[in-house]
Amino acid sequence: MRQLVEAYFTLIKILMALCMAGMVVLVFGNVVLRYAFNSGITVSEEMSRLFFVWMCFLGAILGLRERAHLGVDTLVARLPRTGKMVCAVVSCGLMLWVTWLVLQGSWTQTVINWDAQAPATGLSMGLLYGIGVVFGLSTGAILLHEMYLLLTGRISDADLVMVSESEDLPEATAHGAHTGGHRTHQSTNQGGTNREEALPLPSQTASSR
Repeated sequence: MRQLVEAYFTLIKILMALCMAGMVVLVFGNVVLRYAFNSGITVSEEMSRLFFVWMCFLGAILGLRERAHLGVDTLVARLPRTGKMVCAVVSCGLMLWVTWLVLQGSWTQTVINWDAQAPATGLSMGLLYGIGVVFGLSTGAILLHEMYLLLTGRISDADLVMVSESEDLPEATAHGAHTGGHRTHQSTNQGGTNREEALPLPSQTASSR
């Protein structure tokens, strides 16, 4: 299962890179053709918009998984574990609700616009809204997993702070200050004492979506 999850997020990174490359080629190529050859790429505007929307939503999924989204943790970071747990559960619950709204709205718009065609490319307009469905399903799964870890107490104090306070923090500082490099959960050994087992996570960043 872990390998499947890692493969999925690797695919997201590849798709983001392809979207960025497509945007650069289409926009830059269109500018060169327009000014140098009095011509242009007809589908440039529509495809660039589609690539941009998909890249943003895919990046948001990746940012949520790596806890790279910006937030203010001045209060939460100073609370005891119980306070952090309450804040994390409330935050996760609110994000799940918003994710459900995005998923529901995106699915409705995708169905409505599936038969509508873009004027230049002829592609279904449902593709523009379909990324919202991918976003809702992906982030929903991430948040449900986070909620499971929270409710079962299988999460470390550092991981209870679910945001990065500044995008200017060095990567090493961001690793140690809030999220650490690993998520930990409590387990019990044969002697009955609790110990923490480190579960590897992808490198944390302090970038925003």
